[in-house]
Amino acid sequence: MNLHRKGRAALVLALVTVVAMAFRVSWNALRDIAGAIGADTTAATLYPFVVDGLMALALIATLVLAGRDRTFALRVLAAYTIASLVLNYVHGLVPELHGHSVDWGRLADWDPANWALVLLATSLPVGSIYFGSDLVAKVLHHRPAPIAAPTVNMEKSTNTEMNRSSSDLAVSTPAPITPNVTSLPRAVAVGFLKSNIPAKPVGAIEQPIERSTVAAESSRPRRATGRVPEVARTPRPKRSPDELLDEARKATADWPDARLTAEGIRREVRTSPANARTLRDTLRAERGLQVA
Repeated sequence: MNLHRKGRAALVLALVTVVAMAFRVSWNALRDIAGAIGADTTAATLYPFVVDGLMALALIATLVLAGRDRTFALRVLAAYTIASLVLNYVHGLVPELHGHSVDWGRLADWDPANWALVLLATSLPVGSIYFGSDLVAKVLHHRPAPIAAPTVNMEKSTNTEMNRSSSDLAVSTPAPITPNVTSLPRAVAVGFLKSNIPAKPVGAIEQPIERSTVAAESSRPRRATGRVPEVARTPRPKRSPDELLDEARKATADWPDARLTAEGIRREVRTSPANARTLRDTLRAERGLQVA
């Protein structure tokens, strides 16, 4: 980490040095142009900061702003870069500008070209005031988009067990046993009742009375108890580890790293907690994250 930071610091320092030297070269040309359009010594010295300085300000604004404001900053950067390039090009074509021997307001021999160059050179300071103030105001009023906080799973383990899918249970839950209650016939009072059975004659042989037992019938259907047979179960598809991993990859492709939890994966692909933990570790390893 220290070597990485040192390398970045060295790269930034080298870039700043190159930009400073490039500004020094451009400063010489823009100073002579400012003197040719009537600026005094102090104004000619500050003129390069007006042009090239606004370029640096617009570049920083593009890194901060977004949307239409960023597009505006890029246009300002492009316009002032082209203007500085044109003025440096004119400085190289007119040797008299180097020795300050050119007449005031004379940057080209052809009058239309001279008028356009003088208009460009004199309008850049005014444009710097307008565009620079606008960029500073946009940067000060810019509000970055809020970062969505990661979702924290605060459910208890009891709720987790209740929400498990039926396809992940090893054994089906037996149905509750309901006792089969049969109502008994009301008791008949035995007392001083006159029997309607005819008297048995004397000497008759007593015949055995056949008794049949009738099972009591219940009007309520009896529910199945115990474990459901394998034949009566609804067939469920079994997925291989590769199929589970492919399904988890598709389901969590657009998930943030903080949401990549075993519980979230279990609910999404409807698998067991053990498989969900394995999928979580595999997906976190593929993203280069630390495996929990």
